[in-house]
Amino acid sequence: MTFAVAPPDATTTPSGSKLRVILVGIGGASSSGKTTLAKHLRNIVPGSMILHQDDFAPPQELIPIHPEHNVQDWDAAEGAIEWPRMRDSLRDVKRTGHIPPEHYSHDHLNTQKGVPIKPEIMQRWKAKFSEVDADRKKHGEQLLWVMVDGFLLYWDMDVVDTLDVRILLRAPHDTLQARRETRNGYHTAEGGFWKDPPKYWEQIVWPAYVAAHRGIVENGDVERGKSNGKVESLEIIEGLEKTMDETVEFVCEKMLEVVTSS
Repeated sequence: MTFAVAPPDATTTPSGSKLRVILVGIGGASSSGKTTLAKHLRNIVPGSMILHQDDFAPPQELIPIHPEHNVQDWDAAEGAIEWPRMRDSLRDVKRTGHIPPEHYSHDHLNTQKGVPIKPEIMQRWKAKFSEVDADRKKHGEQLLWVMVDGFLLYWDMDVVDTLDVRILLRAPHDTLQARRETRNGYHTAEGGFWKDPPKYWEQIVWPAYVAAHRGIVENGDVERGKSNGKVESLEIIEGLEKTMDETVEFVCEKMLEVVTSS
């Protein structure tokens, strides 16, 4: 899947307005609902788009082998993402408002179980964001919202620094495992297909998630700990305590706070 691109520097729009790109970070473990949330927000906010962290994974042949379990490890932070490429892409998007022309997304190949939200919530927030967009245009500013979803979104502080809104979706270990095990597998950027080997969740996915996130919560407790402040302004949403409707409402409110507080 390719994206439309434009000239390399779009700090001003054709109308002469100043372009303001707002990156909305939506992090969480595999199967936490982050991509579903990102897609709802994209459908609500006019002209917005999504960048998936999965699209910054290395080529399949470069994914490291786990030293103990002898399978490819797609989840350990050090080898799961091409961090320099992701950092550069986010900075480019922030500066120009456009996806780098070489970027390719394969998210459309993966099937996901939808979690709908109420139509009245969708329409109310659509109207609100349109109203805010029109107001900012009157003040010479063009807003562009980019949802950035990822399972390792808060591991690299250079990536964190580009994010204007910082959301972490959280759910208990057993809930996440049950959701993951209902998935058939994942398409890779090269056209391949990855299916979890036996015990992949408990041996690879969950330990990697804990390792990547224990440093940003109190007492290293990734299931219950509050944010410890390492990721400034991080909002942790408990997925079993809020419905998707409530989650969308909460995140939309946080997004608008970024505009109204500046």
